[in-house]
Amino acid sequence: RYRNLESALVPPRQFGLTALFEFLVEKLYALVISIIGPHGAKHFPFLGAIFIIIFFNNLLGMIPGFPPATSTISTNLAMALSVFIYYNYRGFRTHGLGYLKHFAGPIIWLAPLMVPIELAGHIVRPVSLSLRLAGNITGDHMVLGVFTSMTYLIIPVVFLALGLFICLIQAFVFTLLSSIYIALSESHDH
Repeated sequence: RYRNLESALVPPRQFGLTALFEFLVEKLYALVISIIGPHGAKHFPFLGAIFIIIFFNNLLGMIPGFPPATSTISTNLAMALSVFIYYNYRGFRTHGLGYLKHFAGPIIWLAPLMVPIELAGHIVRPVSLSLRLAGNITGDHMVLGVFTSMTYLIIPVVFLALGLFICLIQAFVFTLLSSIYIALSESHDH
């Protein structure tokens, strides 16, 4: 479509699919930077990939006969475990073994109480991400299926638009929480 690099840098006169995706990427990048900070740019490829995978898997469910992959817990758990491994890796990479101090809490004599609580909180994160996404996407597509089977003309269009919005929001929430987990793991406030 673009004949040379210069024409690719100038936005087209009319709003199109390219402009929509550029807008989404800019907003997602701004979100990551606002949560993680200026060094969040190095995490953007990972978080952007997570967003794209979730968003397009959610959109697949909008096509009749195609169940969304994100309605299954196994798919979501795989993505959530990727986030879990990534943010813990980044925590160890940033702080070394000092990352383990994060689990002990602010006062050393609270460590016997805080370590089990912190470990449980970290283990629950992937489960929470997985169940939240699966439940919301399954519920959205069930509502769409019920209203489509009751009426075939105007009402399903409203629910399709709502479903499209939910697909975007669920990908956004998963990416937002992943960004928060990364920011917490690299935080120097331990």
